[in-house]
Amino acid sequence: MGFRSKPPDQKERAKRAALSAVKRARRAVERKGVALSEWEGEFLGSVEERVEQYGRAFRDPEKGVPGASLSVRQTVKLKEIGAKAKGKSKRESWRRV
Repeated sequence: MGFRSKPPDQKERAKRAALSAVKRARRAVERKGVALSEWEGEFLGSVEERVEQYGRAFRDPEKGVPGASLSVRQTVKLKEIGAKAKGKSKRESWRRV
């Protein structure tokens, strides 16, 4: 008789993905030495804090996909910060490799 592990919880999975995205953006900025605006720095910190504490960073369900930890606009801003660290334009931040 083997023990089966529980399948990963979707909310927990979304939470881990959101935290990873924030950490990737922060590492990219630090690695490249790019100066973020005060607002962007606060944004990264507050999103990370809310996701860790509540499992998601937005309250209104109309602002994001059900089960997601970041709203649509928060996801866009994270991609823009990552593109800024790489020296790309905002348009290039949405291209997939």
